[in-house]
Amino acid sequence: MKKKTYGKIDFNDEHRRWQIECQAQVSLDFKRVFARVSVTSFGTHTLSDTTGNARRLEWFLKLWLMELTPRAKSYMRKRADEHREQASVVDRLLSGRMRPKKVELAMPLREYQLTAVAMARLVKGLLLADDVGLGKTAVGIGLLSHADARPALVVTLTHLPTQWAAELAKFAPGLNVHILKKGTPYDLTVGKRGKVEPSPDVIISNYQKLSGWAPTLRELGLRTVIFDEAQELRLRGSQKYVAAHHVAANALYRLELTATPIYNQGDEFHSVIDVVRPDALGSREEFLRERCRDPNRNGSAAIVDPKAFGEFVREEGLMLRRTRVEVGRELPALTRVPHHVEAQLGALQQVSAACRELSLYILGQGQKPEHLMKPVEYGDDGEEVGQHHDGHFLASQELSWRLRQATGLAKAPFVADFVRLLVEQGERVVLYGWHREVYRIWMERMENLQPVLYSGTESPREKDLAKERFLKGDAKVLVMSLRSGAGLDGLQDVSRTVVFGELDWAYGVHEQAEGRVHRDGQKDPVVSYYLTANTGSDPVVMDALGIKRGQLEGIRDPDAALVQKLQTDPDRIKRLAQAYLDQHAGVMAATGAAGTAQDGRCPGGAGSSSP
Repeated sequence: MKKKTYGKIDFNDEHRRWQIECQAQVSLDFKRVFARVSVTSFGTHTLSDTTGNARRLEWFLKLWLMELTPRAKSYMRKRADEHREQASVVDRLLSGRMRPKKVELAMPLREYQLTAVAMARLVKGLLLADDVGLGKTAVGIGLLSHADARPALVVTLTHLPTQWAAELAKFAPGLNVHILKKGTPYDLTVGKRGKVEPSPDVIISNYQKLSGWAPTLRELGLRTVIFDEAQELRLRGSQKYVAAHHVAANALYRLELTATPIYNQGDEFHSVIDVVRPDALGSREEFLRERCRDPNRNGSAAIVDPKAFGEFVREEGLMLRRTRVEVGRELPALTRVPHHVEAQLGALQQVSAACRELSLYILGQGQKPEHLMKPVEYGDDGEEVGQHHDGHFLASQELSWRLRQATGLAKAPFVADFVRLLVEQGERVVLYGWHREVYRIWMERMENLQPVLYSGTESPREKDLAKERFLKGDAKVLVMSLRSGAGLDGLQDVSRTVVFGELDWAYGVHEQAEGRVHRDGQKDPVVSYYLTANTGSDPVVMDALGIKRGQLEGIRDPDAALVQKLQTDPDRIKRLAQAYLDQHAGVMAATGAAGTAQDGRCPGGAGSSSP
């Protein structure tokens, strides 16, 4: 007697999707097991082609018998077996029950780095999110040491190609390395004066050149693509993201390197991982439905259960993340010191009318301003901003930009004087900021200290010269843009002091910045000063970052904090608007009662500590 079946399962080769037809009573259980399926799905359900989905489908068939085409049955078993084997090997590798193979390099890799190389080769697409300074570049080079991983492409930030080339020369001097010189394709086998050269083993590009080169690079038969500082791929639909997806599509090995995969909302994780493991988190719609809260007006969404998600991406071999404690590479202590500085009211008063109008509109208490300025790039580093036409979004951008810049300008003289005191005590200081006008005040006020600038405006050559002057001691202060120095190495040899003269909304940006000094090779305890004012944007940004009562919160939790500490409060601009209106009312009341202070400064003693 033929057993009763409750539906049919087939596999669509063209769209790489499972198609499941099942009866109504079965459909309820199916949606509970496969949370990615929409609750409104009816009749035929679809699932993306992942090994995890194949294994869960195989298990589901033990509950409800269904018809399978011979092709679907064979493919399901193959993909489920792949999932079982991969999960077993990942577990043995990470538990230490399987020793990773050594690789042939001029300088040996550490055991935990070899484990990462083995993982990358096993799962084919991996996000390596180890702590800052644990040698993720060396892991990438270890992957490239295998002959089947070449030719390869390394994509990194604008200021890092020469650093990557230097590391390749140190670890793998036999490889032929070429740094792309132009944003448009040219023959890589033609050298100076038309001399024919062998094809490169490793091509190094920055993210800005990737879009122009993407079609050509894909035709080169790349075996490996490495995305350094992969948080650059977090914005789905950006030119960087689209080009990266195109180039990586046919590569055998895909590896992403970053200690801070996201800067804002947790949904950015989908964009980052989808480049190296397409569909591993399902489609974006499935991911938002299964893992996230309702998206805000800009389409961003927070992950509902960060701890569960962190466990999932580790167990699936999508991400490998180790802390310094876990790998036995602890550094001298890092001490974070919030420090109150004064602020001049003049800079804030200049934007008072505009900020008040924007704040009232954002909070729904006023009319839409007649003219909203176009979206402004956050700083000078080319951070991509989508084309939005929503009035509240544009107003939020403008308020954040105006108020943060005014706050930076109001603090600038006092920040420069604080840094001067540190230099006079024998320190070489890395000073972080965001706005060009703020840099200008710092550079002028510290002119005799020979400060050098390392921001998004300088060319790669100018950045290299600035770094060299700082390392030699010719410059006592290196002024860096908050998002310009990611991945930069070598500063730890000469500096142990970091100062944040301006703040970023994202905790991960500050952690990356501290990592330029607090990394392997650092011999001394590092002190990181967060210079904040009690007015302008600082109070709200400080609260978002967790700066409270003399300490910056954000204790690293390898099981959850990767998402939790990086997600930014989606209502931060509303809080900023309300805080500004409260400040504005307070200042008006104070000046009306007592008049403006003669020096135009906010109350509070110079250099007084945070409460």
